[in-house]
Amino acid sequence: MKNIQREDIQILSRYSNLTEKEVSAALKQNIYNGQDSWKKFLQLFLMTLGIGFTVSGIIFFFAYNWADVPKFVKIGLTEVLVVITTGLTFLPKISPIIRKIILTGAAVLVGVLFAVFGQIYQTGANAYDFFLAWSVFVTLWVVISNFAPLWLIYLFLINTTFVLYTRQVAKDWEMLSVFSLLFIFNALVLVTAVLISRDKKDISIPNWFMNTLSLAVAAFATCGIINGIFTGLSAELFILSALTIILYTSGILHSLKVKNSFYMAVIPFSMVVIISALIFRIAGENVGSFLFVALFILGSITLVIKNLTDFQKKWKNEN
Repeated sequence: MKNIQREDIQILSRYSNLTEKEVSAALKQNIYNGQDSWKKFLQLFLMTLGIGFTVSGIIFFFAYNWADVPKFVKIGLTEVLVVITTGLTFLPKISPIIRKIILTGAAVLVGVLFAVFGQIYQTGANAYDFFLAWSVFVTLWVVISNFAPLWLIYLFLINTTFVLYTRQVAKDWEMLSVFSLLFIFNALVLVTAVLISRDKKDISIPNWFMNTLSLAVAAFATCGIINGIFTGLSAELFILSALTIILYTSGILHSLKVKNSFYMAVIPFSMVVIISALIFRIAGENVGSFLFVALFILGSITLVIKNLTDFQKKWKNEN
């Protein structure tokens, strides 16, 4: 039997004739982490921590010694570090997960290289150019590695590039348009990740990655709709609201299907914030509206928590 959960063993111990020793052995075999699991965790944790501190040390080295280091040394040292870090990933004895962690560090160093180059020669480029070049030059590594932390960094770079472009070049774009496009892009990525995780069993996408992406999607949708509420009704607001309703409905149905309470907590919270903003827009900002919104938030959050608790009990009993 695969994927045995703690609840399964508890049910067996309660309704079967398993002895205490047999239950303890089942817990040790299927639930508790053994010596090998802790060794693997510590190895990955220390490796990630080491690479993170190394990259941070390189950044602070350039920041502190910027005036004393020659231009050639600045660029040459950064290029050598990128080459060495990338070359380490080709060593045959390195495990795949450590290879991906090292490649993630190399991807961050690519950004350091572009920052050093731009600062030395004062290219006059906008900030979005820096993040755009960084995104383009690590795209191949992101696709090849198929590593969730690197994908998250990559999505952050793309979103940052777009936001900076709208602030520095496309200055006439409305905030509602910016939030709508960010929402659509990240929602498409989220839906794709969910479909891949459901249909392709050989590709494992961590829950924390999809949860983080879901928070970003909900944040963009919430900020966009609130901005549209206070700036005036428009066709774009109705489109964003319709897409948000479709996505939120799909998220709730997906949560009920996979028995995951995360979306059932994030989506109602987003709706509470949006409805509170709508109340302020209709009633105005006065003492009565503040009191009503406070009571509404208190009652809504209480209802959400109660429903989440009920669903958790229901799913636990079904298991």
